[in-house]
Amino acid sequence: MSGAPLRALLLIAAALIGAAALALVMRPQGPAASHAGERPTLLLLTSLPLVFGEGFSLESGGSPALETLEKRYRVVPISVTDQAALSKGRLLLMAHPLAQPAENLVALDRWVRGGGRVLVMADPMLEWPSSRPLGDPLRPPPMFMDTGLLAHWGLRLDAPDERGPKALKLGGYEVLTASPGLLFGKCDISDDRLVARCRLGKGRATVVADADVLDVEHLDGPTQHNLEAVAAELANLERP
Repeated sequence: MSGAPLRALLLIAAALIGAAALALVMRPQGPAASHAGERPTLLLLTSLPLVFGEGFSLESGGSPALETLEKRYRVVPISVTDQAALSKGRLLLMAHPLAQPAENLVALDRWVRGGGRVLVMADPMLEWPSSRPLGDPLRPPPMFMDTGLLAHWGLRLDAPDERGPKALKLGGYEVLTASPGLLFGKCDISDDRLVARCRLGKGRATVVADADVLDVEHLDGPTQHNLEAVAAELANLERP
């Protein structure tokens, strides 16, 4: 995707990120959030309804995934991976994001190689339910919109051989995934091909071939460790 359609999507994303930031400020905060200054910053770039539901109501509250992340981090939504946005933190969660233009991918790669840490949840067959029609710009894309980033990092993401739920390992936990993809390449790749951990210059990137693992409200099966597993992968990226 390029040109005017991509710019329009990014403008929509920027507006939603502004609303998301406002929602995070206005949302009732628990005891853990009262020490926001003590928590490290986590940049969040996503097309998924993590900050609020599909209706984008400030009253809808955050998702269980957001609540888990906020126990450890000060979550800062961003809409693009340009230099200005990435300068706000050193740890980034890209949870099934919209496609980024080439110049932003260059900025992201430079940021990682300069010491940034990123967890990319790249789903080749998203099963996350949505009431929005196909083609709606506010509906998460059906697959990870890669425009060359993974190949640049020496990875290939394939669609699953079979569709459906699957129990796999992530962050030291058994988690429930939905139609997870398969990762191949030169990074450190898990035996089940769900996770690739890459060292890139001074930084690191972890790629997970599923984003539905975050959707503990709709997955049909045991998901009690799903969000802990994602948090564990982020914590691993924070280590030297």
